[in-house]
Amino acid sequence: MELHFMGTGAGMPSKERNVTSICLNMNEERGTMWMFDCGEGTQHQILRTSLKLGRLEKLFITHLHGDHLYGLPGVLTSRSNHGAETHLDLYGPAGLRAFVETALRVSEAFLGYTYTIHEVEEGVVFEDEQVRVLATKLEHRIESFGYRIEEKEKPGRLCHEKLKALGIPPGPQYAQIKRGEDITLTDGSRLKSADFLEAPIPGRQVVILGDTRVLNKTIAFSKNADVLVHEATFGQEREALARKYYHATAAQAAHIASEAKAATLILTHISSRYQHGEEQTLLKEAKEQFENTHLARDFWYFSIPRKTASHS
Repeated sequence: MELHFMGTGAGMPSKERNVTSICLNMNEERGTMWMFDCGEGTQHQILRTSLKLGRLEKLFITHLHGDHLYGLPGVLTSRSNHGAETHLDLYGPAGLRAFVETALRVSEAFLGYTYTIHEVEEGVVFEDEQVRVLATKLEHRIESFGYRIEEKEKPGRLCHEKLKALGIPPGPQYAQIKRGEDITLTDGSRLKSADFLEAPIPGRQVVILGDTRVLNKTIAFSKNADVLVHEATFGQEREALARKYYHATAAQAAHIASEAKAATLILTHISSRYQHGEEQTLLKEAKEQFENTHLARDFWYFSIPRKTASHS
């Protein structure tokens, strides 16, 4: 599981940073990729990476400002041109359906796959046996959401040695125990699966927030996240400007990460006012409150390590 940053700028592109888009590469876990926001030029950015639009399974939009949305028609049609035939799910605020359907209708675009648009509200927006995604409303000029991706707990390692010691050969019963099912042997004795499984492996938690003023509610939403991705449009010297335009500073993002007890904070959505190394001041301000902070840049990626088995 890796976060790939396709665009890390705010408002408009610069020579150093394209507008916002983040890919969550889950090739190992699901054989797919998810995308969060799709600013103009995102399809061009992806061409400079090893990521493939054909593997795009879900696309989440935080809000409908152009720097998070205008690349969507190009990504949708390029995905088709790359030969993708699998279904695509799109999630975002009310208005996403009108934008997508209008763009595709007016341009007479052809998509060689089906898609579903989900206009989200707060709460669970997707869940299957592997992962759950929750949304929360933020505070921005227009409706804006944050998403929490929760990987579900996995069963612990099967204790093959203990089973073999009881004379049970590898086979279907091993699979039953791995699934957490108790089994009955031919002699009538019953084995509890919990006695033959190591401690379960906790799932990873990733929080990706859209544009927002600093909000206390995001502390609970980001609680114990392995990674929190938070906007840091401005430095402390522009805190009043950040509030005026419904954005956050790097130091405010660090405060949220610290209070939420997140493991890692990644700053993105950097104003074009900070170029040629000036953005390092944002990183410095954040690290004063939360040491494990990274400043994202275009084409940078962050690997999210698997957690060790829980023994609680």
